[in-house]
Amino acid sequence: MKSDKKGQRVQSVERALYLLEILSEVGRPMTLSDISEKAGLNISTVHRLLHTLISHQFVQQDLNSGKYRLGLKVFEIGSKALYSLDIRQVARPDLQDLVDRCNETVNMAILEQGEVVYIEQVESSNMIKMFARVGSRGPAHCTGAGKVLLAYLDQEELSSVIKRGLVRFTPKTITDPDKLIEELHTIREQGYSLDIEEMEEGVKCIAAPIRNHEGKVIAAVSISGPVARMTDKRLKDMIIKNLKEITHKISINLGYQGLPAEQAADLSVG
Repeated sequence: MKSDKKGQRVQSVERALYLLEILSEVGRPMTLSDISEKAGLNISTVHRLLHTLISHQFVQQDLNSGKYRLGLKVFEIGSKALYSLDIRQVARPDLQDLVDRCNETVNMAILEQGEVVYIEQVESSNMIKMFARVGSRGPAHCTGAGKVLLAYLDQEELSSVIKRGLVRFTPKTITDPDKLIEELHTIREQGYSLDIEEMEEGVKCIAAPIRNHEGKVIAAVSISGPVARMTDKRLKDMIIKNLKEITHKISINLGYQGLPAEQAADLSVG
């Protein structure tokens, strides 16, 4: 495996990606020799690259013709990337509206492989503000967005996340699985989560879910700020109401037709 030291470019990876581009552009199953000729690489090299891609489901080989085509993994990743971008585009105006109302930094996140991935952010104008870089990852069990997303997982998925371990970041981090599960039940009932210095001391975060047209929770919006500014009174009087309103609006724009969390809770009680 060779690499370009200046740019840290790995030749074998570039070649594999190029093969995927060729299969995509041609748009039909191709023989090994056709791919080799179009790529300008010898057959043995192309054969090794293709079978590595096959082992990871990026390429499929027809058992009858022996020809190669793109695998479902390419479609899966592309669909996830496109879906995330669509969510960002739909949500951006409402995230800005939420910042305008609360003047605290707002993040939107998804859950991927048991971790929170931040996909969008609108910063507040406050001199002291909290934010996570877009594209960064974080633990799910002790972040506002993460706990919301965990709360709506099925039992098998949640168990898988918990088995990886609940790392302690501050004295307030929940590391007991039973206590975490109990809190996740509360989050589902109230429609939002709180992270009170669980991930970082001095920081408080509140988050609520975003649903798609099927009613499935696909992302979360969180508001973060210093504990001194994110008082219980301010949360109760203004932030929770606005957060729920905005996340419900984003969900509606994504095709969700259900009731806001508090109305749905009232109906279930009745």
